[in-house]
Amino acid sequence: MNITTLTLTAALVLSVVGCSKTETPSATPNPSAAAPAAAAPAAQAGSSYDLVAANGKGFTVGALMSAQPVYVLFDPQCPHCGRLWQAALPLHSKVKFVWIPVSFNPAKSLPQGAALLSAANPVDTMTAHEQSLLAGTGGMAASADVPEELKQAITNNTQLLNQLGVESVPFLLGKHRKTGDIVSYNGAMETAALANLLGVE
Repeated sequence: MNITTLTLTAALVLSVVGCSKTETPSATPNPSAAAPAAAAPAAQAGSSYDLVAANGKGFTVGALMSAQPVYVLFDPQCPHCGRLWQAALPLHSKVKFVWIPVSFNPAKSLPQGAALLSAANPVDTMTAHEQSLLAGTGGMAASADVPEELKQAITNNTQLLNQLGVESVPFLLGKHRKTGDIVSYNGAMETAALANLLGVE
């Protein structure tokens, strides 16, 4: 199988920066704050997809019967992740997304990630959370008393992100609908660009 990655030109067109492990997330992302970044090198994209598929724990939304899930590693406190969530909503009828929470800020990200993983209706819960986050109100309230199983899952997700060598979120891995090629992307993007990346009409 041929592995495809975004060219630098495409990355420049599509990218809105992400939240890194060392920065404090802001509710008003500054697109000029960092250089755009395409994600994993071509040689690593296939193994990265399989690694995330086998080891990431997330919640699934969208076209649940699709055989080609798109994995998104995200931090619940990252506004760029919120923008990608909003961009992905119109594609839910066509694409199966698995959102995998990581924790750069354990005091806030870990409880919110746990609440999202255990939500009865992840779409409504995530949408309300991201609207609150982007409005500058910090996202949903979540209990700091996180069950050990969920705490371990989010810790493992964060270690998985580190294992991939990715420095910021959102980080997306998927398969192009038409070619089957594995695509990866680091950052937020608009709905049309996301559909194009995934080969969705």
